[in-house]
Amino acid sequence: PRGSQLVHMTLMMHSWVVPSQMFAQKLLTLYPPLSLSAVLWSHRCTAPNHMSTFINQIRKQAWLCFALLVGKADLNYLYPCPHGNIFQAPSPSVKKRKVSLIFDHMEPDEMAEHLSYLEFKNFCNVSFLDYRSYVVRGSVRDNPALERSVMMCNGVSQWVQLMILSRHTAQQRAQVFTKFIHVAQKLRALQNFNTLMAVTGGLCHSSISRLKDTSNLLTPDITKALSEMTELLSSRSNYINYRRVYNECSGFKVPILGVHLKDLISLNEALPNYIDEDKINLSKLQHLYSNINDLVAIHTCTPPFEANKDLLHLLTLSLDLYYTEDEIYELSYTKEPKNTKIQVSRPVAPVKPPVLAEWGSGVTPRLDPNTISKHVKQMVDSIMKNYDQSQDGYISLEDFEKIAANFPFSFCTHETDREGQISREEITSYFMRGMSVCAKLGYNFKAHNFHETTYKRPTFCETCRGFLWGVIKQGYHCKDCGINCHRHCRDLVGIECLKKHKNTTGSCPCTPAPDSRTKGNNWSKTFLYYMQNTTPKNSLPIK
Repeated sequence: PRGSQLVHMTLMMHSWVVPSQMFAQKLLTLYPPLSLSAVLWSHRCTAPNHMSTFINQIRKQAWLCFALLVGKADLNYLYPCPHGNIFQAPSPSVKKRKVSLIFDHMEPDEMAEHLSYLEFKNFCNVSFLDYRSYVVRGSVRDNPALERSVMMCNGVSQWVQLMILSRHTAQQRAQVFTKFIHVAQKLRALQNFNTLMAVTGGLCHSSISRLKDTSNLLTPDITKALSEMTELLSSRSNYINYRRVYNECSGFKVPILGVHLKDLISLNEALPNYIDEDKINLSKLQHLYSNINDLVAIHTCTPPFEANKDLLHLLTLSLDLYYTEDEIYELSYTKEPKNTKIQVSRPVAPVKPPVLAEWGSGVTPRLDPNTISKHVKQMVDSIMKNYDQSQDGYISLEDFEKIAANFPFSFCTHETDREGQISREEITSYFMRGMSVCAKLGYNFKAHNFHETTYKRPTFCETCRGFLWGVIKQGYHCKDCGINCHRHCRDLVGIECLKKHKNTTGSCPCTPAPDSRTKGNNWSKTFLYYMQNTTPKNSLPIK
C-alpha cells in the first residue's frame, strides 16, 4: 500500500533533513500513543544504526509515532529493516583446478570476469548508510566501503597503464593494449560499467596515448573499439550515452558509481528540505530514496560467471600497487623518449580527467601493512598450489619470473638457495620487498631482513606473542630492526622495519628513489580516470 511505502520511506530517510530525536519529539506533540502493535514493532525491529536514536525514543515513550499514518496496515514489512552488504562471497569450494597465473596466458574474458567479481563484491559492500554519508558530507573520507571502491578503480586504471609500460618493445606494448581492449569489450558485455570506465581510462591516459610507436601498430578495429568505448563513457551532456545504455540493461550490472553519487548530491542540493518553512519535503526524500533503492537492489543480482580464488589473489595483489603520476610518466618517457621536433610542430593538449574524478577527491586511501601481508600470503599460497609440482616448497625459477612479470617491480633482484629453483620463503620475501616500494604502503615502509636464528635466552614472537620453542634455530630475527618471530609467522608480520635505509636509487627501474619524487603522495585527484571525448587511439561460485 502506498501509505505503508510512505512510512517505510520516511523511516529510512527522515534523518537526511532532521535529527531522529527531534523528529520523534515533534510527532509526540502531534499524535497521542494509540497503537499497541506499534509498540510491539518498536521492540522487534532490528534497525540500521541511523534509526537507533529514533527507535529508542519510540521505546521510551512506549508508542509508535507513525500509528496514525499506518492505521491497520500490516507492519510486518518493517521488521526486516533494510541493510547493506546483501552480497556475500561464498567460501572457496574444495574443488581444485590448476590455473595459469601468467598474464600472457590469461584470456581477456577470464580477466574481465575476475575483475567483475572483485568490483561487484566492493559494490555490494556499499550500504544505504554509506550513500547517505557521502551525500551529506560530500567526501569518501572515513567511509571504508566507498574508499575501497575508489582504490579498486584507481588500481585497475594504473595496472592497465603499468602492464603496457612494462613491455620493452612497441610491438609488445601494442599486444597488451589490444588485450585490454578485448577485456573492455567483455566488461561491456557483462554490463560492468564501473570497471569498464577504469580500464578505458587507463588506455586513454596520456602516458599511454603519447606512445606513438605503439599506437601506430594498433589495428583499425582496435582503434575503432577504443573510440566506441570513450564515446559511450563520455561525460558530454551529463553522461547521456552511458545513461541511455545503462537504463536499457537488465539483470546483472555494475553502474559507474561516481555518476550516480553525483545524481544524489544534485538532488540533495537542488531540492529544499522543508516546504512552507515547517513541513518536511517528502518529495525530496522520495527521490533520494528511489535512487538509492535502485542501487541497493542490484546487490541481489546473480553474476553470470564463476571465479577462481587463485586468479583473484593474483589480481588483488596486482591492484594493491600505487604509483604517482610522475613515476608513470617517467616510465612512459623511458619506453618512448620525447620527440622534440614532433612536439613543437604538433603540440598535444593535456588530457584532463572527467568530472567523475571529483567524487573521490580529498582522500588518501592506502592499504595497511597487515592487509598487504595477507594479500602476499594468499598470492604465494596460490603460486605454490599451482606450480609446486613436487610439493617440496620450490618452483622453477622460469615459472616464477613469468609470474613476477605481472608486477612492475618484476626486475628487482632476488636470491635463491637452489639453482634454477626458488622457495616459498624467497618468493614471499621478494613480493614483500617489492610491495613495500610499489604498493599503497608509502615509500617509507620497509620489509624485514629476516634470518634463521638460534636464541640463547627466552624469546617471544612479535606476531603471535608465542614462545619460540626449540634447541636450535627456534625462529627468525630481523638483522635491521631486531624483531623476532616464528617461521610460520614470518610472512604475517605487519609492522615495518624501523631501521632507516639510505637509498640513492629506486628498487626497480621504473621506481625512482624516494627523494626524487616531486609530488609525493598527491591524491588531489583520487579518482584517476582519464578520458577523451575525441577518437584516440551473487552468491558467486568459486572454483
